[in-house]
Amino acid sequence: MLPHKQIELKLQAAVLEILPDADVSAVLVRPCDPKFGDYQSNALMSLAKVRKTNPRQLATDTLAKLDVSEVCEKVEIAGAGFLNFRLKNSALVQTLETAARGEHLFFDKAAKPKTIVIDFSSPNVAKPMHVGHIRSTGIGDALQRTLRLLGHHVISDNHIGDWGTQFGKLLLGWKQALDRAALECDAIAELERLYKVINAECDANPERLEEAKAELVKLQAGDAENISIWKEMIRLSQIQFDTIYSRLGVNFDHALGESFYNPWLGEVVNDLLAKKIARESEGAVGVFSDGSLPPKEDPFLVNRDGEWIADPALVRKSDGGFNYTTTDLATIAYRLKTWSPDEIVYVVDDRQSGHFKKLFLVLARWKPDATKRTKLIHVGFGKILGDDGKPFKTRSGDTVKLGDLLDEAEARAFKIVSGKNSELSEAQRKEIARVVGLGAVKYADLLPNRQSDYIFSWDKMLALTGNTAPYLLYAYARIKSIFRKSEAESEIRNPRSAIALAEPEEIALAKHLLNFGITLEAVAEEYRPNYLCNYLFELAVHFSRFFENCPVLKAEDAAMRDSRLALCGLAARVLKQGLETLGMEIVQQM
Repeated sequence: MLPHKQIELKLQAAVLEILPDADVSAVLVRPCDPKFGDYQSNALMSLAKVRKTNPRQLATDTLAKLDVSEVCEKVEIAGAGFLNFRLKNSALVQTLETAARGEHLFFDKAAKPKTIVIDFSSPNVAKPMHVGHIRSTGIGDALQRTLRLLGHHVISDNHIGDWGTQFGKLLLGWKQALDRAALECDAIAELERLYKVINAECDANPERLEEAKAELVKLQAGDAENISIWKEMIRLSQIQFDTIYSRLGVNFDHALGESFYNPWLGEVVNDLLAKKIARESEGAVGVFSDGSLPPKEDPFLVNRDGEWIADPALVRKSDGGFNYTTTDLATIAYRLKTWSPDEIVYVVDDRQSGHFKKLFLVLARWKPDATKRTKLIHVGFGKILGDDGKPFKTRSGDTVKLGDLLDEAEARAFKIVSGKNSELSEAQRKEIARVVGLGAVKYADLLPNRQSDYIFSWDKMLALTGNTAPYLLYAYARIKSIFRKSEAESEIRNPRSAIALAEPEEIALAKHLLNFGITLEAVAEEYRPNYLCNYLFELAVHFSRFFENCPVLKAEDAAMRDSRLALCGLAARVLKQGLETLGMEIVQQM
């Protein structure tokens, strides 16, 4: 068991001796400022506050029951009741040696694995995937990889937009203005052109809009011709999706589009009406505020001119059509029935937060028992901005297509790699550029707090210094070069001698390695991949200091050389695992 877990379990047991009725699930230890120790717990202050007792006295009483001498130096009480723990060198070394033998990589599988449905990416049929899709796709993929690594049962579902009013216009365009040659050359571009042409005509001419609506009604009624064309649009779009996802290394367990849930939409509305959760209003059906929340916190109310007025979640429009809320309710009902998840996680733009607030509250009223068992989470994120602080666009003002963005990333990386390693073959340089370019785009998107907007910058994301993908990939490649020179690749898992830690840089690197698991758990608990980005950057910095101050291949003797090679190997393994968890590939040389 990892040292911090040992400390945590013994601390929880000690607390229970003092406070038998305490909920110790929040009694945790976490890394802290090195000047205070290696780990710290502030949980006793919260427990004391609830009981209106002296937190420092509770810390003193707990410490009298706590024995962590096997892994720690003397435990210190600080401030109002902090407990500071400093690892013994022997415990640190033992943990490194068991990792070097391949027994673990500084993380444990979840003691109670959860079933988690994660909904991310969600592109639309007949539209090109654009730069905005990189956020949901990258964050969602990093989260599913992290959760799987920790032993959870993850079900990823790509909720594709394959239904809706736009298909009336697309069907009209397909029948009247389709360019077959253009469709064969670039299907998505042709579908996009058709939509723009017919949409403009509909805006200018009400009769054209009625024609488009008629095509939509025929599709919804199951007209054979329209269904056939619609399915062909989906097939052509799926080719684009598969190409992009293959380049990004992203996989889904399911891709159940909006249309999959059509058979149940009427039932959802009828059930909401029968249970008096929804009601008719002006010909439409909606769910209104039930008055259980203060107006400022109630998403079913909006303030206009100082007055709170209804802002219902519509589930059936006045023309009889359904909308996103209806589909999303049917989707959740299906997921609950099919997979019985502990959590359903939506990785969707923060601008949809109001929709999800309403959705989750409607579900709680519709299926209260299910929402007690299943946690619903909206993992929101901010926008990608250009240098002007506005949403990132092409120079002509168009949306940046994701395929074009990935092409440019690889091209820019190839130019940099060719300038640094012109002696490599073109094929080698292209492969390195592919990994570096795609990794740079992913990493730059995952690095900020996901809820923050960030400015897209090629220069920053492809820089070889600073907190970037190229810097981390170079750190890994540098470690691999050490092993190539030493001809000791097998020693990564089988060090010939014990690991010895003497220099400050060795100890700092070793202690940082031990925090890999804590970081993964934090990513999973808070749905924030940026924690892992920052951890890996700090790991690369620690390794650089170690490498500069602690000779490896030119160490004083064989035992020291082997010990430091083992430390190099562990750093390489954690870097590799961390980068792969972020959805990035690695390179052996740069």
